[in-house]
Amino acid sequence: MTPQRDADLSAAYRLCRHLAAEHGRTYYLATRLLPAEHRPAVHALYGFARTADDVVDVDYATRPAAERAAAIDRIEAALDSALAGQEVNDPRIGPVVLAVTDTIERYSIPVEYFHAFLDSMRMDVPDTPSFHATYPDMAALRRYTYGSAVVIGLQMLPVLGTTTPLEDAVPHAAALGEAFQLTNFVRDVGEDLARGRVYLPADELSAFGVDATLLHRCRETGSVDPRVRRALGHITSLTRALYRDAEPGLDMLDPRARPGMRAAFTLYSEILDEVERSGFRVFDRRATVSRRRRLAVALPLLTRAVTARVQMSGRRD
Repeated sequence: MTPQRDADLSAAYRLCRHLAAEHGRTYYLATRLLPAEHRPAVHALYGFARTADDVVDVDYATRPAAERAAAIDRIEAALDSALAGQEVNDPRIGPVVLAVTDTIERYSIPVEYFHAFLDSMRMDVPDTPSFHATYPDMAALRRYTYGSAVVIGLQMLPVLGTTTPLEDAVPHAAALGEAFQLTNFVRDVGEDLARGRVYLPADELSAFGVDATLLHRCRETGSVDPRVRRALGHITSLTRALYRDAEPGLDMLDPRARPGMRAAFTLYSEILDEVERSGFRVFDRRATVSRRRRLAVALPLLTRAVTARVQMSGRRD
């Protein structure tokens, strides 16, 4: 590696760390509990996903659908070019592509996970053949969440390392990715409606007498219809079941990685608690876990993380 490329790569990883710190508070706090040598790769995975999402939903938010779809195609082409050893000159996406390419190669992460992620992004672009404004059932939604969330967990596994065969941890990582995504969907119902999207499965909602019209009415009034409250309570229960399926996988991780992922697991699942405590007021506010609570969860786990690193270091010595 040339000195210039080494400098560019260091700058790219710093940018990804900044993106994680600025946009993913819970995520970033969890990464602080990981071994230092693993953090850049985890930041790179976040940075790539965040940048791709922002290009489509922020930079191109008011552009025609064809331009937004073309932006995804450019990101995909940039990733493939970088993996083929070619330079990516686009200043907007080049640095994160450089960092994530280095991470993919360093940890042998299957590139199809990243293509699946971009395919799910295409499903968010209105007025295109791939667009889904609604999902009829959980099976249809899971085709979306595979690319939008499950593959994120699968990308992380080789970086974090496992004490079991990697394939044993895969179902638990997949469940955790889906649980995180459904947590977002419950919390962000109002925000997603503003973008013309309803991610919650239509059949699960209709079982409680809820449809898109009722959701829009709740958003307009800032109130929560009792039928919506019951439907969201049901989907919250389904999401908690996924957290339970995911939890055994935490103990399959490298001991040094467990505290960080335990923090993410705990804090993200507590977003559901906050939503529930608010009476499912998801139309006029965004549920968050307080900074005090984040620190209360993180500090004991930090002690555990340091202990695990010392023990692992002693074994190597």
